[in-house]
Amino acid sequence: MDYMKKAIVILLSILTVTVLIPPLCVNAIENPQARPNNIFGIHILDETDLEDAAKLVNSGGGDWGYVTLVIRKDERDIVRWQKVFDNMRRLHLVPIVRIATRQANSHWEKPSVDEIDGWVSFLDSLNWVIKNRYVIIGNEPNHASEWGNEIKPEEYADYFYNFSENMKNESQNFFILSAGFDASAPTDKTHMSEDEYIERMLDHNADVFKYIDGWSSHSYPNPDFSGSESETGRGTVATFIWELELLKTLGVEKELPVFITETGWAHNKYDKVLGYKNPDTISESLKYAYENVWNDKKIVAVTPFVLNYKDPPFDIFSWRKKDGGFYNFYYDMQRLPKIAGRPIQEVKTKLLSFIFPPVIKRHNKFYGLAFVKNEGQSIWKWGEFVNPFDGRLDIQYIPLLFFFNGEPGQRALAIIRIGK
Repeated sequence: MDYMKKAIVILLSILTVTVLIPPLCVNAIENPQARPNNIFGIHILDETDLEDAAKLVNSGGGDWGYVTLVIRKDERDIVRWQKVFDNMRRLHLVPIVRIATRQANSHWEKPSVDEIDGWVSFLDSLNWVIKNRYVIIGNEPNHASEWGNEIKPEEYADYFYNFSENMKNESQNFFILSAGFDASAPTDKTHMSEDEYIERMLDHNADVFKYIDGWSSHSYPNPDFSGSESETGRGTVATFIWELELLKTLGVEKELPVFITETGWAHNKYDKVLGYKNPDTISESLKYAYENVWNDKKIVAVTPFVLNYKDPPFDIFSWRKKDGGFYNFYYDMQRLPKIAGRPIQEVKTKLLSFIFPPVIKRHNKFYGLAFVKNEGQSIWKWGEFVNPFDGRLDIQYIPLLFFFNGEPGQRALAIIRIGK
């Protein structure tokens, strides 16, 4: 009975001061490879492609595949992106967000350290789909066109360090990823070799990767995005292995999980140049890469570029045809066997009011009725248990949601069950 009294006192105190019930998980990133993980993903440029992305990455027995998407600084609309995240939650898609500036003529604006606080505030204001908040800071900065038409590894080092530090100070759930580099770029007036670029970053700030959690790799099959799937080393679908070895050589001791956020073969459906692949041959290349290269245990996600792009210059990478259908390799990748991922979602509930306190006893458990609010990340389903106390007390909610699921932000009638 003491247990019962203690539980009721806690519940009443929560109701009185309207405090959120503690989340299921502590505030820290989770190892995505410690649980079943579906590495299949895709890169998209428009949120209208999410359903087709889900049909691709969550097929063949798969669930909770990944989607890489870009948010520009002039697109930081909380309402818009919360709707996107909510849709991804329904579709069981894990977002990998790459932040970007905006295009100015033929190049991208250089990011500013002064804009970091605004970015962090925006990103933290969103209710993310899962506990880990995957964020890529920048894109191929060893291209001048991606950094205000300049090559400035020291500036990117400062930007990356400050951005990642600020995100971690805001929430330890931010999972920091490096910008993907162009591993095949030479050192010339408009590019810098990736190894030289990273070495200069570390020379400028030996702690530049202090807050990094994973490595974003653009493991393209070069030359001309047309290389063999069986080639290894720099400039291949196995570029990530060369990059990890480079980091060790330069003194980076962290064991970083890999996110291949761009890869894929160019095809010649509309452009008969450079010896690009016939679209009908891409399936066998992708299948080989998934089964023999991207099966590396270090890899968390592979999101080829790009699901849908109808115009030059990226139409040569598009998985969707200009007539609206898909190339055969889309359907062939659908059929590949996949794993049902099980990423962690935070559980948060708010007790709004009692209808009946938990005083009805049955089988050594006490039952009551209350209104509660879902303030976590998971979608509640009728009759499923929600335990926001993480085992510290055996108090569970059984949401009574008739004819609909209880999404974050919604209220529900729930049975409260207390007892061992």
